Amino acid sequence: MSTTSASDGTSLHYRVVGEGPRTVVLVHGWMVSGAVWDSMVERLDVAGLRLVIPDARGTGQSGKSADGHSVEGLAKDVLAVVEAVGAQRFTVVGHSMGGQVAQWIASHVPERVEGLLLLNTVPASGLPLPPEAAGLFRTSAGDREKQKMILGLACKKLSPEALESLLKDAGAVDAASIEQAFDAWTAGGFADRLAKIVAPTLVVSTDDNFLPPAFLRQAVVAPIKRARMAHIPGPGHYPHVEHPQETAAVLSAFLAGSAPA
Repeated sequence: MSTTSASDGTSLHYRVVGEGPRTVVLVHGWMVSGAVWDSMVERLDVAGLRLVIPDARGTGQSGKSADGHSVEGLAKDVLAVVEAVGAQRFTVVGHSMGGQVAQWIASHVPERVEGLLLLNTVPASGLPLPPEAAGLFRTSAGDREKQKMILGLACKKLSPEALESLLKDAGAVDAASIEQAFDAWTAGGFADRLAKIVAPTLVVSTDDNFLPPAFLRQAVVAPIKRARMAHIPGPGHYPHVEHPQETAAVLSAFLAGSAPA
């Protein structure tokens, strides 16, 4: 358990798992903290790896902030954590909005990113929702019933225990994070940067109603030079929670296949 500071002084909490020479940063999505990776990490062979798992500002054990929840702001927070652990080059794994943040990082410091895995990622172009859904999502801070409804829409294979764990995590996320990060991921706005990504990239799809494979292929895979796709059938939007074993296997295979020279 460690902390560092963002450029505006916000406290950023992160965990490190493993002591290997290869740094892999796990970037979580909206409405949760870095704890969302726990089930997958438990099933991952970390030999040779150093996993760095940050909590975004306003989530988990990181400090709350009135602002800084833009994609760029969250990406710079991740880079502050990367600096704190002394990693010059690293692989980024991002889920949902965390995938958007990972794309921002890989397109702004391409020389430092040696691999990019995007799990049910929101595209750099954003993902506008219908007004009714947008209203539900944006006003869900601290509202267990709304968050339970969102997870019900998003997930397909969530055990009662996993649902309870997600709800406990989501319930502690700060309102500024819920509202501003929602505005950020729905808007996107940096699709023109994707051509700058040079790292081997794997875009993982599932049976996610919000982000079907055909959509991800067009919006994320096509604009990134070295991107390819993999599909995990069965789970919805949180495969690392719904099917952690399969997700760990996909990540392990990607890391083996994209090992730096």
